[in-house]
Amino acid sequence: MKEDNTNRLFWERFAKIYTKFMSKNKHAYEKISLHLCDYIDEHKKVLELACGTGQITFLSANNSALWEATDYSEKMVLEAKKRNDENYKIKHINFNVQDATQLQYKDNSFDVVVIANALHIMPEPDKALSEIQRVLKENGILFAPTFVYEKGYSRFFIRLMEKAGFKTFHKWTQKEYERYVANNGFLIKKSLLEKGKPLLECVLIATKE
Repeated sequence: MKEDNTNRLFWERFAKIYTKFMSKNKHAYEKISLHLCDYIDEHKKVLELACGTGQITFLSANNSALWEATDYSEKMVLEAKKRNDENYKIKHINFNVQDATQLQYKDNSFDVVVIANALHIMPEPDKALSEIQRVLKENGILFAPTFVYEKGYSRFFIRLMEKAGFKTFHKWTQKEYERYVANNGFLIKKSLLEKGKPLLECVLIATKE
């Protein structure tokens, strides 16, 4: 059997408890979503990659014209859709299973692409950034908050996750993450740190070159 090199199996197993698990990071997601609100309005079409079970989706989607919530894990998408059907009932959210490195959308389709806490756990995040560039409209916004490994981070929790089958492919610092995104064709507009769990979050906003 071919080894899974994408974390997909981990997320499929984890989907049922992900909402509860990530509730400890609720405050961080609320702060992150406040930054996102500066870039979306009732005229903007938003694509969210790696939506999980809707941690950013349900804090932000009401402000958009259309919100495409996607994830590589079918079970994550099903859990997010279930949460919307039962609790939020936001009609202009579409839920889809999508591979961020091979998106099934036309060129220049979205005003904003959101990808939170995902690039560092992709084996080839450059492919995702290339696809994001393709589907973004001219002057479109990449909103990409990501856990970063600043000095003093706890290695204990990371080891526990790795023992559970979770793979981290890129342990960037804030500056390393900025350089990586810039080197893949984006202009950094803003980059700041917010306190998250288990790591700091680098809230990065960029436009495509």
